[in-house]
Amino acid sequence: MMKKEAPYLINSISELHRILQLPKPLHPMVSVIDFEQITCFTDESIKSMMYNFYSVSIKKGFEGKLKYGQNFYDFDEGIMTFLSPGQVFSAETSPDLKLSGWWLIVHPDFLRNYTVSKTIKEYGFFSYAANEALHLSEKEELQVAGLMKNIQQEYESSIDAFSQDVIISHIELILTYCNRFYNRQFITRKNAGSDLLIHLEELLSDYFNSEKVQESGLPSVQYIAEKLNVSPNYLSDMLRALTGQSTQQHIHDKLIEKAKEVLTTTSLSVSEIAYRLGFEYPQSFSKLFKNKTRSSPLEFRHSFLKIRPV
Repeated sequence: MMKKEAPYLINSISELHRILQLPKPLHPMVSVIDFEQITCFTDESIKSMMYNFYSVSIKKGFEGKLKYGQNFYDFDEGIMTFLSPGQVFSAETSPDLKLSGWWLIVHPDFLRNYTVSKTIKEYGFFSYAANEALHLSEKEELQVAGLMKNIQQEYESSIDAFSQDVIISHIELILTYCNRFYNRQFITRKNAGSDLLIHLEELLSDYFNSEKVQESGLPSVQYIAEKLNVSPNYLSDMLRALTGQSTQQHIHDKLIEKAKEVLTTTSLSVSEIAYRLGFEYPQSFSKLFKNKTRSSPLEFRHSFLKIRPV
């Protein structure tokens, strides 16, 4: 059996510049790269890579494919992609590739002691798959590119006591804009989102009406996302934009819907229902049910029996 080749870890911004045959970076922890200045996009001996820093890029004219996991994704014009430290990816490019756009790379240590070091981990788009990239209008593209160029100008100037604060503020503004643009994208792609919502409802109904829930327990967000062919964070973020609820909340809502059905149509005990719905401990089921309905399973059953016509 062939041993799987480990991804090549690029630890520093200096190393990335060297691999791309670019001049040494002017700042050791942050760099803004003009894609038109890159003539060598990767070392051919490197099959897959992993950065030890954050990457935010606007790509135009990409003629090739980017691979996340086992899947390749085609790139369109004017899109943004995001990578966080530790994500594995690989790329296939054409020999005569002429790419344009801007690329911001930031080492996590540069953000340390700033609020953004925590908030950046809360942005789901750093975990989106390549086919869930952010599509920009020309105006939006100019806004983000302008902020990246401002960062470049700042570290190319004389560094002083305010330089890092200024750069950090621009990074925060870029992330805020991208968050806004993604929410706009969810809204403008409502048809796709509505289809996804319908498939989610069908998937959850089939799951809770089968033996799967008893055999495997509650479906995880990861399981649901894989079945819908999207990344977990993208799914939850799109659902929040469409319904105000995360994937986990949708799973719990479908669970409660099924629990109410069983409570009112069978004489099974609460413990039996809990086990049937994949709970190892009945107390966990009762606690979730009460949190969602403001009554215990038995209270719900009794209240239903009282109002049911004779």
